[in-house]
Formats: sequence, C-alpha cells, structure tokens
Amino acid sequence: MNLIKKILLARATAMLGDKLVKLSAGAVLTVLVARMLGASELGVYSIVMAWSAFLVPITGLGLNNIVVRQMAKQQQGQDAMTLLYSAISLRLLVGLIGGSLMLLAFYLLYQDMFNGNTAIAIPVLFLLQSFFGFLLFELYLNYQGTFRSVAYAKSIISLFSFSVKLALLYSGFGIASLLLITGIEFFVVALAQYLLYRRKLQPFQQGETLWPGYHPRWFNAAQAKLLLKRSSWLWLSGIVSVIYLKIDIVMIGSMAGTDQAGIYAAASRLSELWYVFPATLAARYYPDMIKAHQQGWQPYYLKLRRFAMLFFCSAFVIAVIMSVSSPWIINLLFGDTFSRAVDVLRIHIWAGCFIFVRYLISQHLLITEQEPLSLLSHGVGALLNIALNFWLIPTMGIVGAAWATLISYAYASFFFLFFAASTRKQLWQLLTVRKSASIN
Repeated sequence: MNLIKKILLARATAMLGDKLVKLSAGAVLTVLVARMLGASELGVYSIVMAWSAFLVPITGLGLNNIVVRQMAKQQQGQDAMTLLYSAISLRLLVGLIGGSLMLLAFYLLYQDMFNGNTAIAIPVLFLLQSFFGFLLFELYLNYQGTFRSVAYAKSIISLFSFSVKLALLYSGFGIASLLLITGIEFFVVALAQYLLYRRKLQPFQQGETLWPGYHPRWFNAAQAKLLLKRSSWLWLSGIVSVIYLKIDIVMIGSMAGTDQAGIYAAASRLSELWYVFPATLAARYYPDMIKAHQQGWQPYYLKLRRFAMLFFCSAFVIAVIMSVSSPWIINLLFGDTFSRAVDVLRIHIWAGCFIFVRYLISQHLLITEQEPLSLLSHGVGALLNIALNFWLIPTMGIVGAAWATLISYAYASFFFLFFAASTRKQLWQLLTVRKSASIN
C-alpha cells in the first residue's frame, strides 16, 4: 500500500498523468469526430490542429530550458525576476504576431474553411494560443520543486474541456465548437499556471522577499537580447521539428483531400499517442542527466545508455503489439470506412522507435551544447519528409505519406548522429563505456 501511494504521489506520475489525460482525450475525440462527423470533417479538424501545432515552437522561442537555466545562474533575485518576466513578454508579443501571420497564411491557403462558425473559431484558436508563453511560470515552479499542483490543475482543465466538447458533439455542434473550446482551454491553462505561480512561488534565495506579479514594465531589453541569442538555435530547431512532424497532414489535405487526411489522422493519432511517455520521462529525468554530466563522462554515459535502452525497448514492444493488432483496433474504433488506416498505422507506429530515443538525444545535445546539430537534423528531416511526400503521395497515397514519415523520422531522430564527428565519437563512447567499481 505504501508503495502504491508513493507511486501515485511521485512527480513523474503527476506529470505523466497530465500528458496522458490530454492525449487520451484527444484520441477519444478523434474517434468520436470520425464516427459522428466522418473522415472529411476529421481531416479539416486535423489540418487546423496541425497549423496550431506550428505555433507552439514559434511562440516558445526555444526558451523553455534556457530561461530557468539562466535564472539559476543569477546572483540577485531582481535579475532572475526581470529575466523571467522579459522572456514571458517576448513570448506573448511573438505569440500575437505569429498567430496573426499564421491566420493570414491559413486564410490564403484554405479560404473554403472560413465559412460559418469556423470563420470565428479559427482566429480565436490562433490568437488565444499566444498565452502559451505563460508555460514559463510552470517551468519555474518545477525548478523550485512544485510539480504536482500544476499537473493536477492542467489535468482537471483538460477533463473539463473534454467534457464540454463531448456535450457539444452529442448536441449536434460541429468542428467550429471544438476549435473554439480548444482556444479557450489555452487561455484557461495559462491563467491557472500564473495563479499557481503566485500562490506557490518561493523566495529566489533565503531571506529575499517574494517577487511582485508579472507586468510588462519589468521587461529588460538587454536580458531579452541575451536570451534570444542563446535560444536562436533551439528556436529554429523547434520550428523545423514541428514542420517535419506535422507537414504530412497538411500535404495530404492539399494533395489528396480532406477525406484522406482524416483517415491518415486516425492512424497517426493512435501512433503518436504513445509519445507522451518519452516526452514526460525525458523532462522528468533531465535534471538527473545534468547532475550525472557534472560528475563526469562515464557516469553520464552510463545513465544515458540505461535510459536509451529503456526508451527503445518500450517503443519496440509497443510497435510489435500495435502492428499485429492494428486491423482489430482500427475496425473497433473507426469502422470499415477507415480500413486504409490499418496499413498506415502498421508503418507509422515504427517511427516511435526513433522518436522515443530522440527525446533523450535532444537532451544530450542541449547538455553538451551542440544545439546547431539539433537544428541541422530537424532541418534535413523536414526537407526529407517534404520531398518524400511529394514523391510518394501521388503514387501510394496515404501509405506513401506513412513511409515518408518513418524514413524522415529515422534520419532526424537517430541516423544523423553518424554524420557529425562529435556525435559519432560520443555514440561510440556511449556503446563502449563500462561501469567501474567507484560508480554507484
């Protein structure tokens, strides 16, 4: 009983639970939209959400890990506070500008989607997503040791939002209502993160007073410039990574129609649902990897190898099970009209073997200050994915898009390590390092 209680109260469990709630709700919603509204409407919903995903790295500015790391280096609480508030002001401003530009581009490409209620829901979604910048409040709370409160609050908001979406669907409302609620959810989560920050915030150093609330007047141009300089590689890397992760849905919608985009989205949603595990665990164990690196290369490589084996083996088992059971799963969840999704899922699920390990590799590149390699790998992966989609979708349809995804993910997540001398050497050291008696 004590063991179960300890697991339930663990920080990793709370963080994983938050991700699972959100992704599980998204998966169920995908199934219901497919069943109640059809493949075409699911395709429209998936295309809009793919564009929404493009906004995440744009508004993030690559600052998530860098801001907290730079704050920890400050000697004065005032400097740490202005650094945090400057980063948030930057993200809010870029979020508003980026959301407006994204909305304009979306309108020019998909004018047929701007009719009726969707003409209101899509702008609301893109603009409210600018409040994603408040995530920095959550990350700073995590640094100070507060994990569970934020995770539980986000889980509750996700469940409430999911319940409202279900009620709207069963009441006969369409895609526009789902997009509108999603935009409102972005704002409510941001507000919750800020309120918890104000409630749970601890003094930066012992003896210092608590910081005042956030206000744009605390913006410091010099600190903002330094942050942008340090994060530029990660910012660009994040943008191109989302492009190669989400471009398939957008290209299918343009080249094969929203029906095919909906069928592909059904399969890819079931595949990507599993990515919550490496994303959450990599974030949870990132501080442990930093501490191991500070102790030396040998303990660091031992820990990194242990995590890598765990992540890869988990992904391999998931891929085998999903490949074998995909006909039954697709038929049960989506019905006969989505039968083509079976072949897509059987291919797409194997990309997880590379994506799982990539989460650790991304942490490694950040810890070892090799951010340009992260950008290069994602950039080549994005170009490879786009080129393969242009080649394979006209001849193989959505199955070709699945192969394009698998190949580009494999390169950008792992095989790029062989093309740089530094990572090739580090990979060899990772494989050959031995545990000595002096290492615990």
